[in-house]
Amino acid sequence: MPSEASLATLRLSDVRRRFDKAATLFDEADFVHSVTRNGLLARLEPILIEARTIVDLGCATGSACRRLGKQFRRSHVIGVDLALGMLQQMKRKQSWSAKPSPVQANATALPFADQSIDVIFANLLLPWIDDPARVFKEIARVLRKDGLLLFSTLGPDSLQELRQAWQSVDIAAHVNRFLDMHDIGDAVVGAGLRDPVLDVDRLEVTYSDTDTLFRDLTATGGRNSLQRRNRSLIGKNRFKAMTRALASAGRGDSIRMELELVYGHCWGSGSRTSGAEYRIDPAQIVRRR
Repeated sequence: MPSEASLATLRLSDVRRRFDKAATLFDEADFVHSVTRNGLLARLEPILIEARTIVDLGCATGSACRRLGKQFRRSHVIGVDLALGMLQQMKRKQSWSAKPSPVQANATALPFADQSIDVIFANLLLPWIDDPARVFKEIARVLRKDGLLLFSTLGPDSLQELRQAWQSVDIAAHVNRFLDMHDIGDAVVGAGLRDPVLDVDRLEVTYSDTDTLFRDLTATGGRNSLQRRNRSLIGKNRFKAMTRALASAGRGDSIRMELELVYGHCWGSGSRTSGAEYRIDPAQIVRRR
């Protein structure tokens, strides 16, 4: 019997392919991304920091890039995404006054020098990452000392209605597993980032029918990308049984989805040393007399 962790493993090529296909429709259905994006920007407002280089990590079509460019007018904003289609849409939306630089890259292997970034903004990137600890370590590498990371993600209570509806018809993996806030905090500290602050909000989304729900999931790249998903066709009868279970759990004629929104920010610690290394300020070295 496969473990829950193995069932939650994502196929990176499928994640990239789904977001490439979703790029042209993403802005029409990204209302959850918009809620968390606004939440992160609101949390950024009272924070005082000078930022010359900003990375929007998992930038999608670049909506946050433009907002960050307006808030930090002298900064260079870089939009990083795994999907080339998203970056192409970002370039099409550029205005003469705001031109973020597009970079296609995996968040676990960023093409930036150590301690070269002042602010990293990661809106709903982590739900598409198998190993958040590895991403936080890479962020800790490129983030300068006292640089700022802001991120949002989904907590484990998200999409439970959809998960339970699928579980009523089969045992295959259909919905990704999301990390608990405390696990995220442990990964942040373990990566060497400091002073994490996390909080949780709730968002209830209501759909009139399952067609609208799955259309939005497709348009935002949110369809099943799990490695252990059933590779064969689901079949009309099983899909209808799932949609009936989903509808019966709703309120009246509507389908209700609850999302657990996790927000966090933390600070860069600068370069780290291994257990066998020590670093000291050369100014503290005195000459023996």
